[in-house]
Amino acid sequence: MRKIGMNLATMIVNSENEMPSVIAKMAECGFNATFTAMFDMEKQLEVANLLAKHGIEYETLHAPSAGINQMWLPGEEGDDKLRQLCQCADHAKAAGAGIIVVHLSSGEAAPPVTDIGRERFTRLAEHADKQGVRIAFENQRKVSNIAWAFETFPKESNVGFCWDCGHETAFARGRQYMPLFGDRLICTHIHDNFCVFQQDKHMLPFDGIFDFQRFARQIKEYGYVGSLMLEVDYKKSPDLYGKLTYLEYTERAAQAVKRLRYLVDGEGL
Repeated sequence: MRKIGMNLATMIVNSENEMPSVIAKMAECGFNATFTAMFDMEKQLEVANLLAKHGIEYETLHAPSAGINQMWLPGEEGDDKLRQLCQCADHAKAAGAGIIVVHLSSGEAAPPVTDIGRERFTRLAEHADKQGVRIAFENQRKVSNIAWAFETFPKESNVGFCWDCGHETAFARGRQYMPLFGDRLICTHIHDNFCVFQQDKHMLPFDGIFDFQRFARQIKEYGYVGSLMLEVDYKKSPDLYGKLTYLEYTERAAQAVKRLRYLVDGEGL
């Protein structure tokens, strides 16, 4: 049966009291995959050990996205950003996470594709490959740089696609990414919204108006067999989730992603 996952919130990971109970609750609800942000190495390994104890795959690390536009620009900030992304691949290897999810740009005024950016992202891919880690480039607002990536790195390489369906309806002005890059899909970020430009709500599936029938069709069309991974944030919709404890929210998240799995695969409710 296809794995289901949910991001482990940073505030939970940084709470010594809440982290064990939340991870235990995730396992109880049927989650068997997760991802987190990049932490200091001690915390990264602590999380990895606790997830392993409960049989939850540490599927991906989300690389730090702040300052990602500097990768395309000359200067020390871009060099520092490359070192940070390479370090994320190192953390992933140590924690047993096989993929790092990387943004290629940020914002409407992101810089164009440049030679120095091409060089830096190529060096990142090479470093990650040496660590046995794959890179999943995630769709944001721009298509030019992600198109460059999949034209540059062949399908047989360690570079693939992370489809963020919520970003698609909040940022892409009607563009659909699966017809462009679905054959490179290696992981998902799933969340809902009201399909309003610039309103990236990170709601649970079926609480907004995203077309999850289309989601299911495109997942099946491109033969993706990996996990269905939620990237949700209850703090962004206090009107919907503000009265729930985080453990209650986890139960509701599990119900939503199991419903989605049934829509995709016809099993697993």
